Amino acid sequence: MAKPYATEIQSLGATFEWAKQEEIKELKSAVRTAGLFPLQAIGSGGSLTAAHAIIGLHQKYTGRIATVSTPLDVATDPLSGVSHWLLSAGGGNVDINAAAKALLSREPRQLAVMCGRKDSPLSDLCRQHPFADLLIFPPPAGKDGFLATNSLLGFVSLLARAYALEFGAEEDWNSVVVVVERLLSDQAPAIASWRAQTENLWSRGTTLVIHGPTTRVGAIDLESKFTEAALGNLQLADYRNFAHGRHHWLAKRGELSGVLALVSDQDRVLAEKTLKLIPADVPTAVIDLGGPPVAAMLTSLIAALRITEWAGVARGIDPGRPGVPDFGRKLYNLPLPRPKKSGFAVRLTPRDEAAIARKAGNPPSNMNVQELSRWMDALGAYRQRLLQRRFSAVVFDYDGTLVDTRHRFDLARKDIAEELVRILRSGGRVAIATGRGSSVRKDLRAILPEEYWNKIWMGYYNGAEIAPLSDPNVPDASAACCSQLSTLAKALREHPELAEFAEQTDRQFQITLQSKRMMAEDRLWDIAHQVILATGSAAVKVTRSSHSVDIVAAGVSKANVINRIKEELGAAPILTIGDRGRWPGNDYELLRGEDTLSVDETSVDPDSCWNLADTGQRGVEATLEYLRFLEIEDGALAFRKGAFK
Repeated sequence: MAKPYATEIQSLGATFEWAKQEEIKELKSAVRTAGLFPLQAIGSGGSLTAAHAIIGLHQKYTGRIATVSTPLDVATDPLSGVSHWLLSAGGGNVDINAAAKALLSREPRQLAVMCGRKDSPLSDLCRQHPFADLLIFPPPAGKDGFLATNSLLGFVSLLARAYALEFGAEEDWNSVVVVVERLLSDQAPAIASWRAQTENLWSRGTTLVIHGPTTRVGAIDLESKFTEAALGNLQLADYRNFAHGRHHWLAKRGELSGVLALVSDQDRVLAEKTLKLIPADVPTAVIDLGGPPVAAMLTSLIAALRITEWAGVARGIDPGRPGVPDFGRKLYNLPLPRPKKSGFAVRLTPRDEAAIARKAGNPPSNMNVQELSRWMDALGAYRQRLLQRRFSAVVFDYDGTLVDTRHRFDLARKDIAEELVRILRSGGRVAIATGRGSSVRKDLRAILPEEYWNKIWMGYYNGAEIAPLSDPNVPDASAACCSQLSTLAKALREHPELAEFAEQTDRQFQITLQSKRMMAEDRLWDIAHQVILATGSAAVKVTRSSHSVDIVAAGVSKANVINRIKEELGAAPILTIGDRGRWPGNDYELLRGEDTLSVDETSVDPDSCWNLADTGQRGVEATLEYLRFLEIEDGALAFRKGAFK
C-alpha cells in the first residue's frame, strides 16, 4: 500500500493525459441520467474529495441540488428520489461495499458506481445487479499509496470532462486542459511560486485554509490529507464563513497559525479584501488559481496535491508512507450498523418485502400493522392467481424489458434469447409490443431462429402496426403522419424549444420526442402537452418510455397485440411483461390486466402489475428470472411451483 508520495506526484501528468483520452461514453450517459435528479455523492477518505467535486459539477450544470454523504449516512438515513453516486478507487473497503448493498436493495432510479478496479468486491457486487451504472476507470499509475492521488485526479478530471461535454460546454473542458497542463511539470513557474508562497507556513502547527466556492475541492482535499497523514492541524472556511467567528482563532492563537488562501478569478476581489484584514504577524500564503470555474476547481486539487508534498518534506513525514497504527487497522475494518429488523410478528421474505415496497411506494418497515396486512393479502392473492394460471402466450415490451434501455440498440443478451427459444421450441407463443419499428424486427431476427418467426406477433409503434416477425414489409416507416397527427406534428416541429432541444420522429400513427442533452423528461412532457392542447389534438394519447415521449393516434395501444393473439388463440389468459406499468408509462395499458408483471415500475392498482422480481433486480435481469420460472404444462405456459418465493 505504501508508496513514496513524490513518486506518485510524478505521475500526475500521465494521469491527466489519460483522463483526456479515455472513452467516456458510458460515463456521459450516466451523467445525463443523473441530470434528471438531485444527486447524492458518497465516498470515504480521499474519495470524499471526488464526491465534493461531482456535487459542484452537478449543481453547476444541472441547477439541481447535490449533497455529499458518507457510507454511514447512506446506511442509516435513506434518501429517495435522488441519483446516488458511489466513488471508490479500490472498491474494497467495508464501508463503501456496505453502502452499495444498502442502495442496491432499495433499487433507486439511478445508482452509479465509479471504481478504479474492475476486479474489486464493489465492482463484483454491482455486476450482480445490472441496473447499476458500473463505471470502471483503472488509472494508469496503478493503485495509490496511503493517500488518494492519481486516482483522485483521474476521477475528478473524467467527471469534469463528462459533465462539460454532456451539457454542451466543451469550452469549459478546453479551458481546463489549457490551465491544468501548465501545472503538471515541477518546473512550471506557477508551481515554483506556490512552493515559495507556502514555505513560511510550516513553522506554525495550524493552517487556516480560506477558499471560495470554486476552490472548495482543493481545500477539502488538503484537510483530508493533512489529517490522514498527520501533517498538521488544518481548518477550513470559505471567505464569508471565515468572517462569522472563525477569525477569532487568529486573535487568540495567531502565533501558532498561518493562513493559506486559495484564490480564483471568481472570488478574487473578496479574497483580496479579506487578506488585507489578516493581522500582519500571521504568515499568509496566496495560491493564485486562474481560469474559469471548472478549471479553478481542478487546479485547486492539483495545488492540494502539491502542497501536501511540500508540507511533508518540511515536517519530515512522507504522506505516502506515514505508517498505520494497529488500532487504525482495526477501526478501518469495523462493519457499518445493520438495519433494524421490523417489529412485526409476521416476518416477510426479502422478495415479499421488495414487492410491497415497489407497489406501495413505501417500505414495509414504515407501515402500520393494518396497512402491511392489506398489502400482504393483496400480494398473496395476486401471486397465487398467477401460479394457478395457464397462459396461451406471453407478450413482452422490448426496451427496458428484453433489452437494457442503456444499450437498447444492441442485440438482446444471449441468455434472454435462449429462454425465448426454449419457450418457442416447447410450443409456447411469444409476442412483442414495442414503441419502436423495424430496428426491433431486425434485432430479433438476428437472435431467433427463422423457423419461429411466423409464430411471433410483433406490435410496432406501440401497437399501431401488427404483423408476424416474418413479415418484412411491416412496419411501414415511409408512410406520412395520419390526418389525426399531421397538424400536431407540424406544430411540434415549429416549437422553438423542441426544435433546439428535442429530436422528433414522425410515423404514420406515432410521433416520438426524445430529449437531447439539457432538456429534462418532465420539461419535454409538459411542452408536448401544451402543444397538444393548443392544437386541439385532445384525442391523441401520450405515454412515456424510459427514453422518450410517444404521442399516438386514438385507438393505438400495446393492448392491441393482446387482442390480436386472442383472435387467433381464443380467450385463454395471456401473460404480459413490461417495465413502465405506472401511468403515464408506455406499458400502462399492456399491464392493466390481471395477468401482468412489471420488471420495474408498477401501477398503484393492487390487483394488477406487480413486480415480483428478486430484491435488488430490475429490467432485463428481472425478465430473465420470470422467463426461467415459466414452464410448458399440457401445451400452456405456467409458472413452476415455488416461483416468486
